[in-house]
This record gives sequence, structure tokens and C-alpha cells, in this order.
Amino acid sequence: MPAEQLESFLDNPAMREAVSVAFERSDGGNEELQWADVKDALSSGQWGRLIETGVLVSGGAGFTFANPDRVEQTLEEHGHLSNMSDDGDMIESESWAWYDKAAGVAALALFAGYWNTGIRDFIASFDNIVLAPITNALPFYAVIIILAIVTGLYSTVLQSRLMDHEKMQAYQERMNDLKERKEAAKERGDDEALERIQEEQMEAAGDQLGMFKLQFRPTVWIMLITIPVFLWLRWKVRGGHLGGDEAGMIVPLAGAVSWQDPLLGPMPTWIVWYFLCSMASRQIIQKTLNIQTSSTS
Repeated sequence: MPAEQLESFLDNPAMREAVSVAFERSDGGNEELQWADVKDALSSGQWGRLIETGVLVSGGAGFTFANPDRVEQTLEEHGHLSNMSDDGDMIESESWAWYDKAAGVAALALFAGYWNTGIRDFIASFDNIVLAPITNALPFYAVIIILAIVTGLYSTVLQSRLMDHEKMQAYQERMNDLKERKEAAKERGDDEALERIQEEQMEAAGDQLGMFKLQFRPTVWIMLITIPVFLWLRWKVRGGHLGGDEAGMIVPLAGAVSWQDPLLGPMPTWIVWYFLCSMASRQIIQKTLNIQTSSTS
């Protein structure tokens, strides 16, 4: 069977599951198969299609894969084999280094500034040493724009560098593959296959933790700079540290609003303005620098 025809054949989740089962039970294409070897997992129609399409060819006493190497490669490309090592282990979960854990503890400590005035004032006063020259030279709305650009660049680069996109994609492909195979087994009423897939899903539960650790690692480092910036903005606005000519800004439709006035639901103007600038800057930075921040399917 040509590679293109095999690829098209395996686009069907039900047949991909059938080929996967047959390949597994033939010891990776090394042993011959008979109908009795797979009838508990495959329907007679699936078995017939494997023979009819030339995936299986007649051997001595049974059937064997016509091209086991190509079948194995195609199954790996579809995620049936690439998510497992040769001994059936799950994708190896990436553990955090000591400095990642230290960054996590530091981020939790900074979080306390949202509720503790003393911590917030200490962090904001330290930030103000660096930011005071900027606030003296520029209007407050422009300061927020600059901070949004800096934090956007920092977070975008960190997320791209610290995220293992290949491993993240492997996790997602395995979850999607299990979902497709489960739906295909339900459609053909294959209880044996359903039970086997559910066991695989339980074994793959560790993948959820692995995905969370991969996603949260760059977030921890991003928070180390975004939380102090956010605390400084809150201290500046709500602590009465703005100049008399920096009371607010003019917003389309809303008109002149102060920084503390609710602008979007209960959210005050300064928060809305910061998030809008941050989201816009991140989109521009990603497109300008062609930085990937999420895995692709």
C-alpha cells in the first residue's frame, strides 16, 4: 500500500484503532495474525478491510503486515506510538529545577501584596525608585502604555523560551487521540476496546499534571515582574500618589473618567487601560518577532 493511501486509510479513527490493535498483537508486525487473534477487538468488517486494502497480506498460516515499518511510522505520526516509549511508559514529565520552585515561592510572597498593605507599600516604594523619573517625564496613561509593553515583551519571550512546545503538543495529541478512539469504539459498539481505552485514559492521568506543570512554569516567572508592576499601579492610583493633573483620561463613549472610576463593570479605568495595552502589545510583539507562545496541533 502506498504511503499516501495508508495515510488516507488511517485518517479514519476507527480504522486507525483497528490497525493499532492488529499491529500491537502482531508484536510490531513480526508475527502472523489470524482472525481469532483480534476478533475480540475488531469487527469482521474491519478485519476484511485490512486484508482488502493490502495492509495485511497472506503469510504462511495467517496474515502479516505488508510493510510494518511504514505502518509503525504512520501510527507514530498519528500519535498512537509517539506518546509511549518502547516499554509503554507515559510521556516523561518535566520536573521543575530548584530555581523554578524558588520563583514559585517568591511569586506567592508577592501575591500577598494584594491583601497586605505593608507588603504592597514596600514593593511599590521600591518600584517607584525606578519608575519615578518616567512618571515625572510622561503623563500617567503613557506610563501605563510603557509598562504594558515591557511586561508584554517579558512575558511573551519567557513563555516562548520556557514552554516545551513539542512535549506540550505530545500531551495534547495523546488526549485527542484517546478521545477519537473512544468515540470510534462507541460508534461500533466495541465494549472491549472501550474498556481498554478507558484503562489507557486512567494511565494517562499523569499527563494532565504534566501539562499543568509545563503551562505554569513560565507563568511563575512572568508573575515575578507583572505582580510588582500591578502593585505599583494600584499603589499609585489608590494611594493618592498621582499629581493633580493626572486624575484620569478621556475614553471614547465614556468621556472624561478618573482612574478609579468603574469603566468595564466593576473594573476601574486604570485596570482596563493596562489590560487593553498589555493585550495589544503582546499581539504586536508576537507577530513582529514571530514568537510562538502556544503549541500547534
